[in-house]
Amino acid sequence: MQFLTFYTPDPSAHQGPPSQEYMDQMNKLIEESMKSGELIATGGLTPLQQGARIVQAAGKVSITDGPYIESTEIIGGFAILEVPSKEAAIESSKRFLKIAGDGQVTIRPLMDPSQTCTGEEALATQAAR
Repeated sequence: MQFLTFYTPDPSAHQGPPSQEYMDQMNKLIEESMKSGELIATGGLTPLQQGARIVQAAGKVSITDGPYIESTEIIGGFAILEVPSKEAAIESSKRFLKIAGDGQVTIRPLMDPSQTCTGEEALATQAAR
């Protein structure tokens, strides 16, 4: 099963750039997870000021440049996991949080191809194979 995970750091827990120790530990976790096949893709997100939100309501489209959400909702990064179950995704997220520190990870299963409107694998999944 594939899962998309979002990491939302605790706003009070992260001040300034990450330490070299943090980067070394996180890089080791990422490398090991990719070698095992558990981690398909991962990435961090730029500051909210560089983003935008596009909303359609009643046929009208509006665009709001960042920042556009409360600081407690900021997603700091994402990962796509290939694991046998939701429980395995939870365990993987717990290993990540041991290094990342305070915050939360949201886990969402990806639809299998038969559940999508095209019936085909998502582009990110195709690129990873």
